[in-house]
Amino acid sequence: MNISRNFLLMGSVYLLIGLILGMYMAAKADYSLSLLHAHMNLLGFVLTAIFAIVYKLFPIMGEAGLGRLHFWLHSIGSLGVIIMIFLLESERITEVQMAPAAPFSELLVVLGVAAFGLNIFKNAN
Repeated sequence: MNISRNFLLMGSVYLLIGLILGMYMAAKADYSLSLLHAHMNLLGFVLTAIFAIVYKLFPIMGEAGLGRLHFWLHSIGSLGVIIMIFLLESERITEVQMAPAAPFSELLVVLGVAAFGLNIFKNAN
């Protein structure tokens, strides 16, 4: 598993969808999904691009089990966060209905970042 490449691929998909969403909102002059747009571009693209660069600079980090754990925690968690924001902003669910999926997804992202930090501590020399 090439962690750097996988983060770049995932980030590229989020960026494309985020940009299309931004264009759609601008064309309709309806910015009700702007929180979703921001999360897709920042959590989905910018953060994954940073991860990809770090894993490319320190290949041993991608070979460690922590790298794979980080990738899957971030992938699943960020997708969950983005889905929850979409459902909330499009008024398909309420904030109350987001529990327990939204906090669980957020926790996965946090645990992924913790795995990333531990991986840096152990392997980025």
